[in-house]
Amino acid sequence: MRNAAALVAGTYRWTTPRAAPSVAAKMAETSSSLANRILLGLVVGAILGVITLGIGSFAPGFVAAMRTVSTQVLDPFGQVFLRLLFFVVMPLVFASLASGVLQLGRLDRLGPLAGRTFGLFALNMAIGVALGLVMMNVLDPGSHLDPAAKARLMQEFGGAAQKHVETSTTAPRMSFALLVEMFMPRNLLGAVVGQTKTSIGDVLPLILFALLVGATGTQLAPEKQRKLQETLDLVGELMTRIVNLALRLAPYAVPAMIYSVIVKIGLDILIALGVFVLGCVAVMLVHLFGTMSVWIKYWAKRSPLQVWRDLRPVLITAFSTSSSNATLPAALACAKDTLKLRPSVAGFVLPLGATINMSGTALYEGCVVLFVAQVFGVDLSAGQQVTLLFLSVLSAVAVAGIPGGSLPLIAGLLATFGIPPEGIGIVLGADRILDMTRTMVNVGADLVTATIVDRQTPAEVPEAATAAGA
Repeated sequence: MRNAAALVAGTYRWTTPRAAPSVAAKMAETSSSLANRILLGLVVGAILGVITLGIGSFAPGFVAAMRTVSTQVLDPFGQVFLRLLFFVVMPLVFASLASGVLQLGRLDRLGPLAGRTFGLFALNMAIGVALGLVMMNVLDPGSHLDPAAKARLMQEFGGAAQKHVETSTTAPRMSFALLVEMFMPRNLLGAVVGQTKTSIGDVLPLILFALLVGATGTQLAPEKQRKLQETLDLVGELMTRIVNLALRLAPYAVPAMIYSVIVKIGLDILIALGVFVLGCVAVMLVHLFGTMSVWIKYWAKRSPLQVWRDLRPVLITAFSTSSSNATLPAALACAKDTLKLRPSVAGFVLPLGATINMSGTALYEGCVVLFVAQVFGVDLSAGQQVTLLFLSVLSAVAVAGIPGGSLPLIAGLLATFGIPPEGIGIVLGADRILDMTRTMVNVGADLVTATIVDRQTPAEVPEAATAAGA
C-alpha cells in the first residue's frame, strides 16, 4: 500500500519517482523467472512421482522405500520453506495492515472521490471472493480425492484438521457473541502467540488490533505519525525480505513436496489440483468479463464490448508480466488517451488500485483456503465462509505489492479455520498461471473502477478536494 502515501499529503497525483515503473518491470521480470522455475519444479516433481508409482506397480518395495525417503528427507526440506513463511505471518499482518490504514490518513478529509473509489474497491473484492467461494462449493475439487487418499493425507499432515473435524459438530453456531470472542479475546497476546510451538496463533484479533493502531495513528501529530509510519514500514520490509528468502527455496521445495504427496497419496491429488486450477481461472474470467461488464454498462454507461477492446493491450501486458505495478504506466496511458478519463481521476484511482484493489488476489485466497479445507475433509459452515470472505479482502489489501506476501497470509487463514497450513504446498506449484490471470483481473477491475468514478464524480471534485487537502 506504499502508493497510498500520496493521500496523506492531500494530493490525487501519482507521486512515485520516475524510476519506479522500470524498477517494477525489473521486479516483475525476476518474479516471472522465479514463477517459471517453480512451475517447472512442479512438473518435474509430478512426473517423478508418477514414474515412481509406475515402477511401484511392478516393485512395491521401491514405492515403500521412496515413501521413507520422502518422510525422512523431502518433507523436512519442504518444511524449511514453509516454516520460513510461517515465521512472518503475525508481524507481516500487523505491520502491513496498520501501515496501510495509517497511510490513508483521515478518511473524512478525502472527499467524495475517495469515498466512491474505496466503496467500489471493497464491493469489487467482495463480489470476487463470493463468486470464488460459490464456484468452490459447486465444483468441489477436493471431492476428487477418494476416502482412502484423504485418510492418508490426514494421517500425514492433518492432526489439527482431524481435531477440527471431530469437534465441528459440537461447535457453537455463528453469532454476534461468537464474533466478539473471535475478534476481541481477553488475552490478545496469548491468542496471537498461539498455545503450542506447532500452531500458528489467531489472526483475527491481530487484524482488528492492526486496524485500531493504524486508525488511531492518523490522529497523532505529523512528526509522531511519520515515525510510526517508518517503524511499520521497516518491519514490513524485514518480513518481505524473509519471504523473498523463502521463495528462493521454492523451486526446490515445491518439487520435493509435490513428489512426496503423490508418492504417499496417489494420482488423485493431481486430478483435484487440476480441477481447482481450471475452476479458479474460469471464475476469475467470469468476474472480470461478467461482473465488470455489468458495471461498465449500468454505472459507466459505456459499451462493455468497446471497453474491452480498448483495454486489450493493457490486459495482455498484465497477463504477461504478472505485475500490477509494472502494468501501471500502460494503464495510465490507456485511461487518459484511449478511455479519455480525466487525468486527475486516473492519476488517483489507478495507482491506488494497483496497491489495494486486488479482487483477483482476494478471490484466489478464498479459493485456496476452501480447496485445502475440502482436501483435508474440513467442512466450513456458511458463517465461517462469510468470515473467510471478509478476511480474504482484508488480507489481499494488506499484502498487496509484496511479492509472495499472500503466502504467509493464506497460511494464517488456514490456521484460523483449523486447516493444516502445510496445505499451501499442494497449490503453490500451480500458482504461475493463476498469478497471471489474477493480475489481469486486478488491472482490468482498476480501469473499470476508474471509468465509473470518472462518470459519476463531478469534474470539480478532485480539484476542490486537492485544494482542501492543501
